Amino acid sequence: MSSEPMPQWSRRRILAVWAAAALPMAAIAWVVAPWWAADDGFELSKALIAGLAAGLVWQSLLVLGLVWHERGSLRPAVVADALWLRPPTERRAWLVVALFAVPFLLAPAPDLPHSPHRDFAAFLQSDAGQAFFHGNWAWYGVVVVLLVANTVTGEELLFRGLLLPRMAGAFGRADWFVNGVLFAAYHLHTPWVIPGALLDALWLAWPSRRWRSAWPGIVVHSTASVLVMVLLWPVVAG
Repeated sequence: MSSEPMPQWSRRRILAVWAAAALPMAAIAWVVAPWWAADDGFELSKALIAGLAAGLVWQSLLVLGLVWHERGSLRPAVVADALWLRPPTERRAWLVVALFAVPFLLAPAPDLPHSPHRDFAAFLQSDAGQAFFHGNWAWYGVVVVLLVANTVTGEELLFRGLLLPRMAGAFGRADWFVNGVLFAAYHLHTPWVIPGALLDALWLAWPSRRWRSAWPGIVVHSTASVLVMVLLWPVVAG
Protein backbone atom coordinates (compact mmCIF):
# COMPACT_ATOMS: atom_id res chain seq x y z
CA MET A 1 0.00 0.00 0.00
CA SER A 2 1.22 3.52 -0.76
CA SER A 3 2.10 5.61 2.26
CA GLU A 4 1.13 8.80 0.44
CA PRO A 5 -1.70 9.42 -2.06
CA MET A 6 -0.40 9.49 -5.62
CA PRO A 7 -0.85 12.95 -7.12
CA GLN A 8 -2.60 13.10 -10.47
CA TRP A 9 -1.16 15.22 -13.25
CA SER A 10 -2.86 17.28 -15.94
CA ARG A 11 -2.56 16.31 -19.58
CA ARG A 12 -0.38 19.36 -20.16
CA ARG A 13 2.09 18.29 -17.49
CA ILE A 14 2.15 14.70 -18.75
CA LEU A 15 2.93 15.90 -22.26
CA ALA A 16 5.59 18.28 -20.93
CA VAL A 17 7.40 15.41 -19.20
CA TRP A 18 7.00 13.30 -22.36
CA ALA A 19 8.60 16.11 -24.39
CA ALA A 20 11.45 16.46 -21.88
CA ALA A 21 12.29 12.82 -22.59
CA ALA A 22 11.47 12.51 -26.29
CA LEU A 23 12.81 15.74 -27.77
CA PRO A 24 16.40 15.48 -26.44
CA MET A 25 16.61 11.90 -27.76
CA ALA A 26 15.36 13.05 -31.18
CA ALA A 27 17.83 15.96 -31.22
CA ILE A 28 20.70 13.62 -30.34
CA ALA A 29 19.74 11.13 -33.05
CA TRP A 30 19.03 13.54 -35.89
CA VAL A 31 21.16 16.61 -35.13
CA VAL A 32 23.94 16.01 -32.61
CA ALA A 33 25.13 12.54 -33.65
CA PRO A 34 25.28 13.30 -37.43
CA TRP A 35 27.11 16.55 -36.71
CA TRP A 36 29.54 14.78 -34.39
CA ALA A 37 30.17 11.86 -36.75
CA ALA A 38 30.02 13.81 -40.02
CA ASP A 39 29.16 10.67 -41.98
CA ASP A 40 26.44 8.04 -42.36
CA GLY A 41 28.55 5.02 -41.55
CA PHE A 42 30.65 3.46 -38.83
CA GLU A 43 31.28 6.71 -36.92
CA LEU A 44 27.56 7.52 -36.90
CA SER A 45 26.82 4.17 -35.26
CA LYS A 46 29.31 4.94 -32.48
CA ALA A 47 28.00 8.48 -32.06
CA LEU A 48 24.45 7.19 -31.71
CA ILE A 49 25.40 4.61 -29.08
CA ALA A 50 27.22 7.20 -26.96
CA GLY A 51 24.70 9.99 -27.56
CA LEU A 52 21.58 7.95 -26.86
CA ALA A 53 23.20 6.49 -23.75
CA ALA A 54 23.67 10.07 -22.53
CA GLY A 55 20.05 10.87 -23.40
CA LEU A 56 18.81 7.90 -21.39
CA VAL A 57 20.95 8.88 -18.42
CA TRP A 58 19.30 12.31 -18.67
CA GLN A 59 15.92 10.59 -18.37
CA SER A 60 17.07 8.85 -15.19
CA LEU A 61 18.10 12.19 -13.71
CA LEU A 62 14.80 13.73 -14.86
CA VAL A 63 12.84 11.04 -12.99
CA LEU A 64 14.83 11.57 -9.80
CA GLY A 65 14.50 15.33 -10.09
CA LEU A 66 10.73 15.16 -10.46
CA VAL A 67 10.43 12.74 -7.53
CA TRP A 68 12.53 15.05 -5.36
CA HIS A 69 10.41 18.05 -6.40
CA GLU A 70 7.21 16.16 -5.58
CA ARG A 71 8.23 14.34 -2.40
CA GLY A 72 11.11 16.48 -1.10
CA SER A 73 13.30 13.41 -0.58
CA LEU A 74 15.16 10.71 -2.45
CA ARG A 75 15.27 8.19 0.36
CA PRO A 76 14.88 4.65 -1.05
CA ALA A 77 11.48 4.13 0.59
CA VAL A 78 10.21 7.44 -0.79
CA VAL A 79 11.49 6.69 -4.30
CA ALA A 80 9.99 3.18 -4.21
CA ASP A 81 6.61 4.59 -3.20
CA ALA A 82 6.71 7.41 -5.76
CA LEU A 83 7.70 5.17 -8.68
CA TRP A 84 5.61 2.08 -8.01
CA LEU A 85 8.75 0.13 -7.18
CA ARG A 86 6.81 -2.29 -5.02
CA PRO A 87 6.56 -5.90 -6.19
CA PRO A 88 3.12 -7.17 -7.23
CA THR A 89 1.30 -8.75 -4.31
CA GLU A 90 -0.28 -11.48 -6.46
CA ARG A 91 1.89 -14.41 -7.51
CA ARG A 92 0.02 -14.79 -10.79
CA ALA A 93 1.42 -11.43 -11.83
CA TRP A 94 4.80 -13.06 -12.36
CA LEU A 95 3.21 -15.76 -14.52
CA VAL A 96 1.71 -13.07 -16.72
CA VAL A 97 5.09 -11.32 -16.86
CA ALA A 98 6.76 -14.55 -17.97
CA LEU A 99 4.11 -15.11 -20.65
CA PHE A 100 4.36 -11.53 -21.92
CA ALA A 101 8.16 -11.65 -22.07
CA VAL A 102 8.05 -14.30 -24.81
CA PRO A 103 6.08 -12.35 -27.48
CA PHE A 104 7.87 -9.13 -26.50
CA LEU A 105 11.22 -10.78 -27.16
CA LEU A 106 10.20 -12.70 -30.28
CA ALA A 107 7.88 -10.18 -31.96
CA PRO A 108 9.42 -9.22 -35.35
CA ALA A 109 10.47 -5.62 -35.73
CA PRO A 110 8.53 -3.65 -38.37
CA ASP A 111 10.36 -3.55 -41.68
CA LEU A 112 10.31 0.19 -42.24
CA PRO A 113 13.11 1.81 -44.26
CA HIS A 114 16.04 3.07 -42.22
CA SER A 115 19.81 3.18 -42.38
CA PRO A 116 21.54 0.09 -40.94
CA HIS A 117 23.98 2.48 -39.29
CA ARG A 118 21.07 3.74 -37.17
CA ASP A 119 20.02 0.23 -36.21
CA PHE A 120 21.78 -0.85 -33.01
CA ALA A 121 21.13 -4.57 -33.55
CA ALA A 122 22.28 -4.42 -37.18
CA PHE A 123 25.49 -2.66 -36.16
CA LEU A 124 26.25 -5.27 -33.50
CA GLN A 125 25.73 -8.07 -36.02
CA SER A 126 27.83 -6.46 -38.76
CA ASP A 127 31.48 -7.32 -39.38
CA ALA A 128 32.44 -3.75 -38.51
CA GLY A 129 30.50 -3.88 -35.25
CA GLN A 130 31.96 -7.26 -34.30
CA ALA A 131 35.49 -6.04 -35.00
CA PHE A 132 34.89 -2.81 -33.08
CA PHE A 133 33.64 -4.54 -29.93
CA HIS A 134 36.32 -7.26 -29.95
CA GLY A 135 38.24 -6.68 -26.70
CA ASN A 136 36.65 -3.24 -26.31
CA TRP A 137 35.53 -3.31 -22.67
CA ALA A 138 35.15 0.49 -22.45
CA TRP A 139 32.51 0.54 -25.17
CA TYR A 140 30.89 -2.56 -23.75
CA GLY A 141 30.45 -0.51 -20.59
CA VAL A 142 28.79 2.25 -22.64
CA VAL A 143 26.40 -0.32 -24.12
CA VAL A 144 25.58 -1.67 -20.63
CA VAL A 145 24.79 1.88 -19.46
CA LEU A 146 22.60 2.40 -22.54
CA LEU A 147 20.71 -0.88 -22.02
CA VAL A 148 20.20 -0.48 -18.26
CA ALA A 149 19.01 3.11 -18.68
CA ASN A 150 16.86 2.02 -21.62
CA THR A 151 14.91 -0.67 -19.79
CA VAL A 152 15.23 0.20 -16.10
CA THR A 153 16.35 3.59 -14.82
CA GLY A 154 15.35 5.65 -17.86
CA GLU A 155 12.44 4.65 -20.07
CA GLU A 156 10.67 2.24 -17.74
CA LEU A 157 10.91 4.35 -14.58
CA LEU A 158 9.85 7.40 -16.59
CA PHE A 159 6.85 5.84 -18.35
CA ARG A 160 5.72 3.07 -16.00
CA GLY A 161 7.12 4.35 -12.71
CA LEU A 162 6.57 8.10 -12.95
CA LEU A 163 3.94 8.85 -15.60
CA LEU A 164 1.57 5.87 -15.45
CA PRO A 165 0.62 6.20 -11.75
CA ARG A 166 -0.18 9.89 -12.34
CA MET A 167 -2.28 9.51 -15.53
CA ALA A 168 -5.58 8.11 -14.21
CA GLY A 169 -6.86 11.58 -13.31
CA ALA A 170 -6.40 12.76 -16.90
CA PHE A 171 -7.23 9.59 -18.85
CA GLY A 172 -9.27 7.39 -16.52
CA ARG A 173 -9.30 3.67 -17.24
CA ALA A 174 -7.53 4.26 -20.56
CA ASP A 175 -4.41 5.49 -18.76
CA TRP A 176 -2.41 2.33 -19.53
CA PHE A 177 -3.30 2.50 -23.24
CA VAL A 178 -2.44 6.20 -23.53
CA ASN A 179 0.80 5.43 -21.69
CA GLY A 180 1.63 2.85 -24.36
CA VAL A 181 0.79 5.31 -27.15
CA LEU A 182 2.99 7.98 -25.59
CA PHE A 183 5.80 5.45 -25.23
CA ALA A 184 5.53 4.52 -28.90
CA ALA A 185 5.45 8.17 -29.99
CA TYR A 186 8.46 8.89 -27.79
CA HIS A 187 10.62 6.89 -30.23
CA LEU A 188 11.21 9.86 -32.51
CA HIS A 189 14.89 8.90 -32.42
CA THR A 190 14.04 5.51 -33.97
CA PRO A 191 10.73 6.16 -35.77
CA TRP A 192 10.79 2.85 -37.66
CA VAL A 193 9.94 1.03 -34.39
CA ILE A 194 6.88 3.17 -33.57
CA PRO A 195 4.27 0.84 -35.14
CA GLY A 196 5.64 -2.17 -33.27
CA ALA A 197 6.10 -0.17 -30.09
CA LEU A 198 2.34 0.37 -29.91
CA LEU A 199 2.15 -3.21 -28.63
CA ASP A 200 4.00 -2.00 -25.54
CA ALA A 201 0.62 -0.80 -24.27
CA LEU A 202 -0.15 -4.49 -23.77
CA TRP A 203 3.25 -6.01 -22.91
CA LEU A 204 4.49 -3.23 -20.59
CA ALA A 205 1.84 -0.74 -19.52
CA TRP A 206 -1.12 -3.03 -18.86
CA PRO A 207 0.54 -5.40 -16.35
CA SER A 208 2.17 -2.46 -14.57
CA ARG A 209 -1.22 -0.75 -14.24
CA ARG A 210 -3.04 -3.96 -13.32
CA TRP A 211 -0.78 -4.67 -10.35
CA ARG A 212 0.24 -1.06 -9.61
CA SER A 213 3.89 -1.95 -9.89
CA ALA A 214 6.60 -0.83 -12.30
CA TRP A 215 8.35 -4.19 -12.00
CA PRO A 216 6.31 -6.10 -14.62
CA GLY A 217 7.20 -3.51 -17.26
CA ILE A 218 10.85 -3.44 -16.16
CA VAL A 219 11.19 -7.22 -16.26
CA VAL A 220 9.50 -7.68 -19.65
CA HIS A 221 11.36 -4.76 -21.23
CA SER A 222 14.70 -5.94 -19.83
CA THR A 223 14.57 -9.35 -21.47
CA ALA A 224 15.92 -7.92 -24.73
CA SER A 225 18.63 -5.94 -22.91
CA VAL A 226 19.85 -9.00 -21.02
CA LEU A 227 19.94 -10.98 -24.27
CA VAL A 228 22.04 -8.30 -26.00
CA MET A 229 24.51 -8.13 -23.09
CA VAL A 230 24.85 -11.91 -23.02
CA LEU A 231 25.36 -12.20 -26.80
CA LEU A 232 27.81 -9.30 -26.91
CA TRP A 233 29.92 -10.59 -24.01
CA PRO A 234 31.79 -13.34 -25.95
CA VAL A 235 32.46 -10.89 -28.80
CA VAL A 236 34.13 -8.48 -26.39
CA ALA A 237 35.89 -11.26 -24.48
CA GLY A 238 37.27 -12.59 -27.75
